[in-house]
Amino acid sequence: MARIDIRLGGSGGQGTITAAAIMGYAAVYAGKKAVQTKSYGPEARGGAARGEVVISDEDINYVKVIKSDILVALTQESCDKFIVDAKEGSIVVVDDFMVKNKPQGNFKVYSLPIIKTAAEDIGKSMVANIVMLGVINQLANLLDFDKLEKGVLSKVPKGTEELNKKALRAGVELAKAAMK
Repeated sequence: MARIDIRLGGSGGQGTITAAAIMGYAAVYAGKKAVQTKSYGPEARGGAARGEVVISDEDINYVKVIKSDILVALTQESCDKFIVDAKEGSIVVVDDFMVKNKPQGNFKVYSLPIIKTAAEDIGKSMVANIVMLGVINQLANLLDFDKLEKGVLSKVPKGTEELNKKALRAGVELAKAAMK
């Protein structure tokens, strides 16, 4: 695997930073090199927050995402702020309800009901970040599903394992439907 730069954007409190950490752990479980960075500051109060992860088979000499190969935006603000750093031809995933102005450019854009799936199908909107991980892993074929699931289960609170496994599978199914 060549270097893959992933930026997960949303509002502070949506779990984008946690999702990036989970993806990093999952990559390590899969035998890859990974580094995760995050943005705190005023974003913690609802602004455009981001979690980033770089995954590679080789040593990672620069830990920050400059241009993303994969961008997820759960809010319009995060989409507007982070789309400028998406590479041409990158995968861009936006929440279909929260992001009304879809990004324009040379991207593969997927507008999916990530938050709605978490809230209505899973019953807890707080697992939207896990739905998101299932989506991007399936769309980009990043890691074996069992490694991603192991990463999720290593970081979620005790007692929520089944809920999070269901959310991860729901994300995979969203992506499979979008790829048809």
